[in-house]
This record gives sequence, structure tokens and C-alpha cells, in this order.
Amino acid sequence: MAVLCAAVAVVYVDRDSYTDSDGTPLSLLDCFYYVTVSLSTTGYGDIAPATPGARAINVLVITPLRVLFLIVLIGTTLEALTERSRKAWRIQRWRQHLHNHYVIAGFGTKGHNAARALLEAGVPTSAMVVVDDEPSALEAAEAFGVVTVRGDAARTEILRLANTESARAVIVSVHRDEAAVLITLTARQLNPTARIVSAVRRLENAALLRRSGANSVVTSSATAGRLLGMATGTPHVVDAIEDLLTPVSGQSLIQREVHPTEIGCRPHALADVVIAVLRDGILHRAGDFDAELDSTDAIIVVRPSTEGEGTGS
Repeated sequence: MAVLCAAVAVVYVDRDSYTDSDGTPLSLLDCFYYVTVSLSTTGYGDIAPATPGARAINVLVITPLRVLFLIVLIGTTLEALTERSRKAWRIQRWRQHLHNHYVIAGFGTKGHNAARALLEAGVPTSAMVVVDDEPSALEAAEAFGVVTVRGDAARTEILRLANTESARAVIVSVHRDEAAVLITLTARQLNPTARIVSAVRRLENAALLRRSGANSVVTSSATAGRLLGMATGTPHVVDAIEDLLTPVSGQSLIQREVHPTEIGCRPHALADVVIAVLRDGILHRAGDFDAELDSTDAIIVVRPSTEGEGTGS
């Protein structure tokens, strides 16, 4: 625009030295037209410099501006192509070397916080990839330090770009429930063994997501609503829940394996506060679990965050 306006100013000041094919004096619009076709090297010839002074100005001023315009045009094109090629090469290199990673479909508020939770649990950003079709979400993900793939996560080819076939887990955190169902179905088809965790807004869609292949479903609106209701009568209970969900301070929920010294003990006899026992893929409440712990069990305990061991898969 600066080059265009500078050239128009030069031509407009000396407009009487130019001839138009229809014989009328040049207007400001005619100057814009002449400069536009000149800088783009089109040159229809209907407007031309008629005096030696105007021709000299074209040689000494308009031609350098034309060259500058072409440099800007070509430079911008090359920059865009280079950036696209660099990003494609980065994604290709990432796909060749990364396995057992985490795919996050949707990087809104839920996806961003899920990535933060993974980071706090010891998962490096190099082991995460975000799939989203919103430019603002992709910019936020890149600022977070993760590889991004732009596109609809419900499409098979987009999830293939994220190397979903070899992913350890897929987190579905999109805004619409119907999109979450399609993404879950597609991800499960590509990777039958990955752990798929999906967020859903409406409680009645949770069962549909589980049938679509989700291992865990978080009902965001229902959970938030229950916490809001509890906060009006028992606010300290909500504070305790928030404390458990914040792993960098206070108390945290930890899933860990049973230590050799704990084999044969009952959950209530352990030093840690056990709230659940995972045996053969089934979660048992600690109060209802009266059997002795086995070496193949996993337990979920409450522990100060400073002593956290990280979360299990």
C-alpha cells in the first residue's frame, strides 16, 4: 500500500503530462488505475506518459517502485511457502519419531487445562499433539509448545496426521457433543487399544460416548452444576475437591502400583489414604473392598502434592 500510494502521488502531481485514450484529463481514479496496472506489469497502454519529463519520472521513480512491489510480492509468497514447508517437515519428523503420545482434539478451555494437567503429571510437551480447526486455538497450542495439526478431528486423514494409530491416549475436548461422538468413533477405529477420554456437555450423551469407544467420559455441565449446588451449602467440600484437582499444591489424587511391602494388606491398613482399588480393570471403592491387596492391583490414594509420584495411565 505504501508503494502504491507513493506512485499514485507522483503520477497525480504530474497528471497533465499523461494522455488518456479517450482524451480526457486524468482523475485521481485514473491515476490509481494507471499505477495499479503499471506496478503489476500489466500495462494496457490506454494511459501513457506523453512528455519527456513524465517518461523520465517513469524510468527513475515508477520503475524502481515496480521492482520494489515485485520484491514484496515474491518475498511474501516465498515466506508463506517456506513456513508451510517448514511446518510440514516438522510434523513429518514428529510423526516418524513419536509413539505412545497424547492426542488432544480441541484446544479450548478444557483442552488447554487437560494439556496443563498432563504437563504437571510429567508428560513433556513433545509427547502431545493438538488437533483443532480454529486458528486461535492452534496459536494458543503452539504458544504452549506442542505440535499442532489443523483440521477437523472427526476426519480419518486428520487423525492420521496426528499419528493416532500409535497414540497412548486420545483426549476429546471439543465444544459439541455430536462432534465428540464422531471423533471418538474415528479415533477408536484407528487405534483399538488407546485410552480415549472424552468430555460431554449433556449427561444423556455419556452412554453414547462409551458405546462409541470412550474409556472415560467427563460430564462437564453436570459436574459443574453439582459443584455449584454444593458450594451454596457446603463450600468447604468444593474447596477440598478443588484442592485435589490442583496437583501443584495441597492434596492430590495419585494412582500407583501396590508396593511389595503392601501385598497381603487391606486398603485401610496402609499408611496412605486409599479411596479406591483397581483390580482386573474394575474400580472398587475402598470402603467396599475387603480383600487383601495383590501385586497386580493398583490403588488410588490421597497424598500431599509435594510427595506426588505422578498419575498412572
